[in-house]
Amino acid sequence: MNIGQAAHASGISQRMIRHYEKIGVIPAPARRDSGYRDYSDADVDRLRFIANARDLGFPIEETRALLELWADRGRSSAEVKALATARAEALGRKARALDAMRATLLDLAARCHGDARPDCPIIDSLVGPGTRGV
Repeated sequence: MNIGQAAHASGISQRMIRHYEKIGVIPAPARRDSGYRDYSDADVDRLRFIANARDLGFPIEETRALLELWADRGRSSAEVKALATARAEALGRKARALDAMRATLLDLAARCHGDARPDCPIIDSLVGPGTRGV
């Protein structure tokens, strides 16, 4: 199948497929006599795997490691579990940081009058203590 069909079947854009090929996450596909890429069902399976891993928050290097584990029939599921657990912990830290940022913004917005006056705790917070205005 051509790159457009592979993109449609995998849910990954043509641009990202070319990028993954360029950085070696997927092998270069066979080429037709015309020079166009020719993707197999196995290539599309690999692209779907990448899409699913990325949707779960795995960065590209961890996705690469998962692809290697997927290809290794002698793999230990403990290795896969360790990657998933570490990613879940990283996502938890990020979620807590986002929750804290949200809470701060909501607090600042609640303290802001939102009227015609120039004083604003949101701006004051962004400027920081001891800073003079522009």
